[in-house]
Formats: sequence, structure tokens, C-alpha cells
Amino acid sequence: MADPLFLGVDVGTSGVKAILVSPAGAVAAAATAPLSLDTPRPGWAEQDPEAWWEASGTAIRRVLEQRAGARVAAVGISGQMHSSVFLDRTGAVIRPALLWCDGRTTAECREIVERAGGEAHLREWVCNPALEGFTLPKVLWLRNHEPAAFARLATVLLAKDFVRLRLTGTVATEPSDASGTLMFDPAGLRWSRKMLQAVELPQSLVPEVGGSSDVLGRVTERAAALTGLAVGTPVVGGGADNACGAAGVGAISPGDAVSSWGTSGTVLAPTAEPRVDPGLRAHTFCHVAPGVWYVMGVVLSAGGAFAWYRDRVARDLAETDQPEAQLVEEAAGVPPGAAGVTFLPYLQGERTPHRDASLRAAFVGLSLAHSRAHMTRAVLEGVCFALRDCVTILEELGLTPSCLLLTGGGARSAFIRRLQADVFGLSVTTVNREEGPAYGAALLAAVGVGAFPDLKAAVQCTLTRSPPTEPDRDVHGAYQAIYARFRASLAAAKRPPPS
Repeated sequence: MADPLFLGVDVGTSGVKAILVSPAGAVAAAATAPLSLDTPRPGWAEQDPEAWWEASGTAIRRVLEQRAGARVAAVGISGQMHSSVFLDRTGAVIRPALLWCDGRTTAECREIVERAGGEAHLREWVCNPALEGFTLPKVLWLRNHEPAAFARLATVLLAKDFVRLRLTGTVATEPSDASGTLMFDPAGLRWSRKMLQAVELPQSLVPEVGGSSDVLGRVTERAAALTGLAVGTPVVGGGADNACGAAGVGAISPGDAVSSWGTSGTVLAPTAEPRVDPGLRAHTFCHVAPGVWYVMGVVLSAGGAFAWYRDRVARDLAETDQPEAQLVEEAAGVPPGAAGVTFLPYLQGERTPHRDASLRAAFVGLSLAHSRAHMTRAVLEGVCFALRDCVTILEELGLTPSCLLLTGGGARSAFIRRLQADVFGLSVTTVNREEGPAYGAALLAAVGVGAFPDLKAAVQCTLTRSPPTEPDRDVHGAYQAIYARFRASLAAAKRPPPS
């Protein structure tokens, strides 16, 4: 009989990715199915949860077709954090999900702070501030703006947990994703009764919490027919995309840190205890490794900012094989600082460190002397500067890494790896796997059925790090003033109050 394979599924914003991983850690097959994003109004972002399930089924079928006869021993699921799935008592979707990058809930965030009696209680109860991206403000928005829909509400799930529900019929979550709801106490590893009571919501709305590598359901006959998986295949808890992405590059122990470029960008540092930024500029969440937490800064538009720029400003490259690579090559020919052009990447507002959903993106300093190459360089530098804001907070909390692991779009280009090293002033490195959260989910699946004793062993057996890229100290020194210019340009991103 062939060796078993482990299936990792990542429910992202732009698509669902499915990979098959061997017991030795090799990626045996990979497939993706695209997703679209709806923006009914500026600052809003929605997706249909059933589209996640349809894309998941497509991606799973496609990856299994590449390995005919393969035996999938277990499934792990990762997914975008915070995005709200509203279900009625029959399990039907009530309305499209409000996503992590949706900024409509500013009033509800104020309501949460008021009901909690101040941010000190939020630090104590849920370790995080009330931000528009989190799940709880979305539930209150439904109650405040769509009362008929709220009256039908029986269950609130997150993206990957909805896919698990469709795969297994089980309503469940795990700590890493629950941490991002603003209804869960990461320090106490339980739903926060005080938070739920303050906003007058019943705990029956939220699912039971199991472990990230625990088997929380098995594939049903209906799901098996749709996906090609065997009936009864175990499905483990999985994890939030950021936590699974960190696991997928081996960042699961204190002292590690990882910078990730997806649609959003993050800088994440594991900790041995739940450490909370006094200013609540960064987030404190549970990791997928038991007994580990992490502090994370979030940039809402990282790869998403570059994709927006590519699609709007470089349409002439759309028919080429690698439009992103050509843009990066153009940017590499421009000196640091883009000849005075600054880009503020706040297309959807910003979390870290500004906590302001009303911020918007801007180019500052453009002149007739500037070309697209200057603008491209400014976009890439702007994303790096926003991520440096996150690194700075980790440093203030005593979590400065000796070397920063890179994953996602920022890891694939030698120029962008070098750019991050020079902007951060840190050594950066990559690992031998580039599958991101899906890989971490597959490792959790392997742990869940005993292929490895724990996640640390799984990481040690499957991942190796490349030689680090060291920062150029002279270039880093030059970037100090350019970064200061970026920080001083914030006023350009602030929208005037409505007249």
C-alpha cells in the first residue's frame, strides 16, 4: 500500500489552496481554485461562504486527481481570520460574510468599548482592542443594521470552520482562530463570558473549541462524493491562516519571528505566555502549537496593495508571463527612496499601529520626473515600511528576532527579500517549503493521526532554512531617514470628516 498523504487546505481571500504532503514533508501535489471579493461600498468587503465551500471542493478534487489512488490519512484546514459566517438553525448561510478587511463597523467598535467599560477590560478579557476586522463587531453590526437577519442567527463561524462543517457536519473551532473573534480569552483558552455578557450575546452563538491537531470531525458521505475524499477521513482542528503560515515555516517557538505577505501582511513572534501590547497596537493570539501564543502586527494591504497597483497601473503587462517579476525588476533599477516618492499602503484602512479604518492609500512626492519604476519602488518600500511599524512594536516588547523568517509574496523575490533585510535592519531567511498556511495545516493533520508526536517534531523533520540574507548596514542607515519620511506622510492618508 502506498504511503499515506496529508491534505492541507487553506481558505484564503483570493482563492482556496489544497496540497498533499508526504510523511517526509514533500509536497506531492497542489491545486488552487479562485475566489472573488465583493465590495458593495467603499471600505466594505464580503464573500459568500458557500463560494468557499465550492472552491474547497474544486481544489480538493483537483489535487486528488494528480495522485490517483492516493490515501489521504487526515485533513487540516487553515483560513482567513475574523471573517463572519452567519448561520441559522438549519446551518444555512443567512447573508454574505463580512471579511477581515471590512471596515464598516467603527460605530460597533465604539459600542464594544463602551459596553466593556473601557479598553482596560478588553486587555483583561480578550487581550485585544476592538477593531473593525474582528468578528464581534460584525455580529453587532448585523444586530444594529439587519435585525431580521440577526433574528435568524443561531451560529457564528469562521471561514475554515465553515468548510469543516460542510466536510464533516461538525460545528467546532480551535484556539488560534477563536482568538481573533474578540469573544475568546486567549490567556484563559476559553470563550470570554464577561465579554459576551457585556455585549448581551449568548455563548450558544459560538462553537465548541478543540485542539488544532485534534480530530474534530470526519468526512461525511455527501462531502466525500463532492471532494473525492474517503468517507470517514479525519479532519483536525487546523488553525488561523497566520498561525498555520507560521507553523508552515517552523515559527512555533519563542525567539522565532516571521514576516508574511499575503493579501494582508503580518509580522508575528511566538511567546511562551500571552503578552499584550500596552497600547493594543498589536494582537495577542493563541498559536496552533499547544502552550504557545504570539504577538502579531497586521498590515491590511501588503500583497493586496501590490496586486492593486499591478492591475491599475501596469495593465500593459497583463498579457506577459510574469507581470509581477517585470515590475519588481523595474523597481530594482531605482535607488532607495524612489527619488522622493512615498506610498502609503492604506487601501482598506490600517490596523497596526494606527487602528484607523478610515485611512486611505496615497502617493506623496510625485513629479513629472518620476516614472512607473519609481512608483513601483515606492509601493514595495511602502509595504516594507508598514511592516517595519510592526517590527518596531515587537522590539519594544522585547521580542526582537535574531533572524526573520519570510513567507508569502515577500519571500519569493530575491530583491524583496533584500529590501526587507535593509528596511528592517535584520537578517532574513526562507525555508524549503513555500506553501504557506496550507503546509502548516497539513502538518497539523499529520500530528493529529500520530505521524509525528507533536508539531515541533513535525517541523524539525520536514523544514530546513536557507542561508540568511544579511542587511547592508549602509543601506539600512539610509532607510532610516526614508522611513521617517514615510511616517511623517501619514496626514496624506487621513480623510477629511464629512461636511
